[in-house]
Amino acid sequence: MTKLEICCYGIDCALAAEQAGADRVELCSAPREGGLTPSPGVLEAAQRQLSIPVHPIVRPRGGDFCYTAHEFEVMKSDVAFIRDMGFPGVVIGMLDEDAHVDVTRMQQIMALCGDMAVTFHRAFDLCHSPNRALQILTDLGVRRILTSGQQQNAEAGIALLRELNEQSTGPIIMAGAGVRLSNLQKFIESGLQEVHSSASRLIASPMRYRKAGVSMCGEPETDEFSRYCVDGDVVEAMKTMMEMSAVRVA
Repeated sequence: MTKLEICCYGIDCALAAEQAGADRVELCSAPREGGLTPSPGVLEAAQRQLSIPVHPIVRPRGGDFCYTAHEFEVMKSDVAFIRDMGFPGVVIGMLDEDAHVDVTRMQQIMALCGDMAVTFHRAFDLCHSPNRALQILTDLGVRRILTSGQQQNAEAGIALLRELNEQSTGPIIMAGAGVRLSNLQKFIESGLQEVHSSASRLIASPMRYRKAGVSMCGEPETDEFSRYCVDGDVVEAMKTMMEMSAVRVA
């Protein structure tokens, strides 16, 4: 049966995902940056409170995936910290200046990870050659690749996702970016083993008093009194669809 990974920005979202039946959590911070490394406090809470597998992301900043030497040292420290905390997996990715997988640095990361399952994240969608990258990541021993099929969303990239899935002799090809309940069946029918979704809804801040004219963000139009959180009903519905599809195939 297809597995469902939920992208969670914080411990409350992760608990909601687990309660609704998610198979695994990708734990992140900073949704507006597309996901950054969670804090030690969030990691410790996840270890204490969650029973499903949690794979934290290691990403020191937003933007591209070509990192400076100082940033790479931070990433190695974060990987070692996550490993020593006992997490079963980690999500990471890096490219060189020519948009190929940074093999030398990824070899160091793989050595640091030990027994942790490594997901190479959507840096894959910015790489120069997806077929070459797949072979490199296979040789490195990466467990899975999170990808939209090198398109803005995974539904638009479904042809490449299917091709990569058929070619792969190692990494699991996991569809991510715009995977929703409304299009989930397309990914299931494409033969993908895993999908990645935020399954979120917008919730309002509980604050009654809201200071006007002061923004904590560089973009003044940003609504700081609403945020996205995992919608347990959507997660549950996605899992039900997966189970029903598995029964029909059987």
